[in-house]
Amino acid sequence: MISKQFLIFGLFILAVEYYSFVALRTVLRPTNTGTQWWLFGLYLLVSLATLWSLWAFPHWGRTSWPSIGVKYLVNMLIGVFLGKVLIAAIMLVGDLLLLLPNVVKFFLSFKSSPGAPSADGSRFISRFSFISQTALLMGAALTSGLVYGMTNRYRYQIRRVRLDANSFPEAFKGLRIIQISDIHSGSFDDLEAVAEGVATIMKEKPDLILFTGDLVNDKAEELEPYLDVFKKLEAPMGVYSVLGNHDYGDYVSWPSEESKQQNLKQLKQHHATMGWRLLLNEHVVLERDNQQLALIGIENWGAKAGFPKYGDLQKAVAGLEGKDIPLKILLSHDPSHWDAEVRQYFPDITLTLSGHTHGMQFGIDIPGFKWSPVQYVYDQWAGLYEQQNQYLYVNRGFGFIGYQGRLGILPEITMIELA
Repeated sequence: MISKQFLIFGLFILAVEYYSFVALRTVLRPTNTGTQWWLFGLYLLVSLATLWSLWAFPHWGRTSWPSIGVKYLVNMLIGVFLGKVLIAAIMLVGDLLLLLPNVVKFFLSFKSSPGAPSADGSRFISRFSFISQTALLMGAALTSGLVYGMTNRYRYQIRRVRLDANSFPEAFKGLRIIQISDIHSGSFDDLEAVAEGVATIMKEKPDLILFTGDLVNDKAEELEPYLDVFKKLEAPMGVYSVLGNHDYGDYVSWPSEESKQQNLKQLKQHHATMGWRLLLNEHVVLERDNQQLALIGIENWGAKAGFPKYGDLQKAVAGLEGKDIPLKILLSHDPSHWDAEVRQYFPDITLTLSGHTHGMQFGIDIPGFKWSPVQYVYDQWAGLYEQQNQYLYVNRGFGFIGYQGRLGILPEITMIELA
């Protein structure tokens, strides 16, 4: 029996293909039957390839592609499909805008005298042609943009943030903190490019390096080719890390629960091998010139449905009560944690560092303005936020997953300086 979801998806695909073909045929206006069949055949071939890409993407997953060439071909075809979706959406809106006045004209025509001239359809045709051209242009722009975005996946951008608060201990003013997040090593396919990103971090000469989760897509073995690269991350006050939702192996099938737990154990060992101190619902106290900073790290805790709540912030801060430590920094992978728990129950945590959203790897991100579809899901999705003397910084991610590129939202290395 066909499931309801499959039927809805099938109807959606048919609508997208129908509107896209109508737009293409309207703009090209083939004049003979042979040309029409040639156009239809070529369109059908591309559509079948696109449908294959929609099947291939979830089946081959994030790390099991037959080859790099196939991976990027599938990504390009998905870009074509998303362009078609935009075309279909514009065509549908155009249909609705044209439908109402023409329905009114239809009924008004019955009141016209028998000898009255019929409504001229040329204006309707002209408008429909304009809508088709607009739809094709915007669809092509989106597809081209997504293909171009695949060239940006290793174009690391340093974002500099200066935090000035009276609560910062004098000894920690001027502290240079590098934050990276969402490495997703299983998506990488260019060792040299990743090594250049790490070299860029080290050129900043940070005092402290903090990683806020999602080291892999699913499996610990994904990191192995890059262990020596990330070992080069060093800082005088140390390198600290936490786990993200992808690090637990929750999104793949395992032969047994034992093998899943072994994978997590191996991933934790990788953190140690690289010299990263993994914080698992715990804290460390860092000292500088006889003053202290509490660094708190929790396991993944997401307020959105479907994301695990392994984190235990109450456990992580246990033992800090009564201590005179005015600066507390929390590493928590999912930014939804900030509103849901941190701000409500832990007002003494000055700065929370998160990642997770990647800025959806798609959007507009220019000085003074940023937009991404992910903002309709996450209130805090990229950059710095402040509420009642508490700060949250959401890193846009070092790596990528799913879409093998970044359009408008570049991979990020964050330099935070305390003033």
